[in-house]
Amino acid sequence: MLSYLIVGSGYRSEYFARIAVKHSDLFRAMFLCRSEEKAEAVSARTGIGATTALEKGLAFQPDFIVIAVSRDHMADVAIEWIERGYPVVTETPVGASREELETLWALSRDKGAKIVCCEQYHRYPILANGLAEVQAGRIGRPVSAYLSLAHDYHGISLIRRMLDTRGESCTIRGVRAINDAAATDSRYGAILDGSLAKEERDVAHITFASGKTAIYDFASIQYRSFIRARHLTVRGERGEWSDRVISYVDGSNTPQRIFLMPEIFPAYRRLDTQALRDIRKTWVPELFLDTQQDEFAIASILLDMEAYLKGGPSPYPLEEALDDAWFWLKLNEAVKNPWTAVETGDVPWRAKA
Repeated sequence: MLSYLIVGSGYRSEYFARIAVKHSDLFRAMFLCRSEEKAEAVSARTGIGATTALEKGLAFQPDFIVIAVSRDHMADVAIEWIERGYPVVTETPVGASREELETLWALSRDKGAKIVCCEQYHRYPILANGLAEVQAGRIGRPVSAYLSLAHDYHGISLIRRMLDTRGESCTIRGVRAINDAAATDSRYGAILDGSLAKEERDVAHITFASGKTAIYDFASIQYRSFIRARHLTVRGERGEWSDRVISYVDGSNTPQRIFLMPEIFPAYRRLDTQALRDIRKTWVPELFLDTQQDEFAIASILLDMEAYLKGGPSPYPLEEALDDAWFWLKLNEAVKNPWTAVETGDVPWRAKA
């Protein structure tokens, strides 16, 4: 059984607590909070013990530390725990400046620090199955992608996997548009009063060093909305993945289709639940990315920590997490200078071609 200490008490921190409750045969968890008020509140909401005392957190004997604080403090808190000698699993992004990213890379490269970023989107069952088909060559060599599904670092993580461009530099040209849109949903329930929210949408054209291209198109309202859908397209030489359908020509050049389902890979069947099985009972054309798949994806990273702590592969390579965060920083630069070319350039964690 794996034990982890959750540092933080915000919305995302509770995912890690729910996972420990749901899979109590695999995980045990405890919160370390900044105030008694927050500790009492998060413990009451999740059923997981919480403390404000560092010594009590250490006495819990965690195998690793989950850093679930705001992104502006993510790297600093992670470094504190690394210096105490603990492996860390950070929420996204792993850092919020080039200096922080380079510091984390140096700690990993020079001191062997175990740093895992909890980048989970490619582990959503529906997306994992689509990516597996692309990586198996179902659509031939992928050449271009369109993603309107997840923001910033999450988005580029998916795009790189869709196009097989991990480790490549890229050029970004983009723009940010702000418009009104009806607010219809939130973390806390449906919104039915007709109020308008600001839809801040970033659109960017990305050209990778290999010549492959992608369009990134996202506004945060898409995460919770009844009127804004989420989409993806990956085009290859012999087919296309569009949302939940893969169209391709087979070995005899006959057109075929695959209707994707959120199937669970064998390595993670211990994490399957009735809720996930219910989702798999019916195919729908819309690309829904629900909370059940989100929790499963995060849980699969935590499960993979066991092998990583014993010397196995990282659940998410630090180089990729650093590249994701670096893209987010350069994307923000690009959209503030509309359609001006912004290069991600050379960075110490990315091997030069």
